[in-house]
Amino acid sequence: MAHAHHDHDHGPHDHNHGHGHDHGHSHSHGHGHHHHHVPADMGRAFAIGVGLNTLFVAVEVAAGFWAGSMALLADAGHNLSDVLALLLAWGATILAKRAPTARRTYGLRKGTILASLANAVFLLLAIGAIVSESIQRLGEPHVVATRTVMLTAALGVVINTATALLFMRGSKGDLNVRGAFLHMASDAAVSVAVVIGAMIIALTGLQWIDPALSLAIAVFIVFGTWGLLRDSVNLALDAAPRGIDVAEVRAWLAALPGVEEIHDLHIWAMSTTETALTAHVIRPANDDGDRFLHAACEGLAVRFNIGHATLQVETDADTACRLAPAGVV
Repeated sequence: MAHAHHDHDHGPHDHNHGHGHDHGHSHSHGHGHHHHHVPADMGRAFAIGVGLNTLFVAVEVAAGFWAGSMALLADAGHNLSDVLALLLAWGATILAKRAPTARRTYGLRKGTILASLANAVFLLLAIGAIVSESIQRLGEPHVVATRTVMLTAALGVVINTATALLFMRGSKGDLNVRGAFLHMASDAAVSVAVVIGAMIIALTGLQWIDPALSLAIAVFIVFGTWGLLRDSVNLALDAAPRGIDVAEVRAWLAALPGVEEIHDLHIWAMSTTETALTAHVIRPANDDGDRFLHAACEGLAVRFNIGHATLQVETDADTACRLAPAGVV
């Protein structure tokens, strides 16, 4: 049996270490962190984002009731959901760093996916309440204090744009940070729409524009949330993350030196930033077992951003593996 050995290769943003055991059935675990790191200052971004938006929600709700504007309350509902989304996402980035325990061997990484899912579900619930009230208002339009609405929504544009910029850097690598960024960017756009709607009401006196605008905001939020909900559900069900082509990964593994067959291939998300893979590989018994395993795990990390790979090497193609049939999980 070959002793486990560690290769450390610390780059500015990644560090990976593999250790292989070569004995009949060889297992290699490449569990490096070849994933997109959330920038170190994201904690500060979350703190600023939560603080600014909590304050603004209070102002917007008060102004919405005072001005009698359903659109402003819809915007406030969206902003409130964003505060909760930011808190969920912030908590999730902390959970992802928690060390594994004897029972939770992956740590609390999956919490990031659950947070993302909860965020999307909450948004859809908030929209339901806004839609219900807006439909009632369409039948009985209320007079809206347009100047208050314009000033409040304009403040929202400034705050949401500033917060979105804080999250822009981390939005490519983490579903939660992407969620926070998308919420803030869409909030800025919604606030612009509220400003324009109030201007039209001031010019024309058409009070039904306010509840109609709030319904349009609700539809906009649904479209923005749907992708996040779909991605979160897929990751919660252990689907391969978007951006990873399972067939391409299979073909790449099958093309490695000496590989005769690949079966029982699984790719799933450990968190919103980390991806894991397991597979059984049939290849002849020889002395390069450890070298093959390390090269395969390194290749998966660099090429496909799969940082936690476990490969089981089987040397006898004639001995049937019970997990070989395609329909067996």
